[in-house]
Amino acid sequence: MAVSLSKGQKVDLTKTNPGLVNVVVGLGWDTNKYDGGHDFDLDSSVFLLGENGKVTNETDFVFYNNPQAANGAVVHTGDNRTGAGDGDDEAVKVNLSAVPANVQRIAITITIHDAESRNQNFGQVSNAYARIYNEANGEELIRYDLGEDFSIETAIIAGELYRHNGEWKFSAIGSGYQGGLAALATDFGLSIG
Repeated sequence: MAVSLSKGQKVDLTKTNPGLVNVVVGLGWDTNKYDGGHDFDLDSSVFLLGENGKVTNETDFVFYNNPQAANGAVVHTGDNRTGAGDGDDEAVKVNLSAVPANVQRIAITITIHDAESRNQNFGQVSNAYARIYNEANGEELIRYDLGEDFSIETAIIAGELYRHNGEWKFSAIGSGYQGGLAALATDFGLSIG
């Protein structure tokens, strides 16, 4: 039975699930009625962060153009440009035992592609969620429904996997940002050129 989280809650992942190694972070969303004449493309990305909350190098930023990091321990499964249909729209696979020791946190984000030029924001998005399930058997372990708390934001940190006393935990963050992916990337220590 999945643990349903609210914003700000933290939950243990590996301690209560001994032997858990391969998890999938599934992200989903729907767009509300939108008639701006542009496609509405949401993207998931993850940032592998060290003790200082920053990436070590640009390969620690995993997204559709850099789908693998940490020697294959983190893999983005591909870009979904429409978000149509039921179930997860995009997913990231994580081998918890293979994540390099210098990576303390894995930030999970959702951004709107070209949001500024298309005049789009998360006020036009509904039913956004992040869930974590066991890749081996498909069992959903954690679910975090992001709610409808966003309006003008163009990027969201949904949550993060993080190490604590040798175990992995998940924190439901649900923080919105303006400035899209570029703002997030800069915050996490990447220089956007």
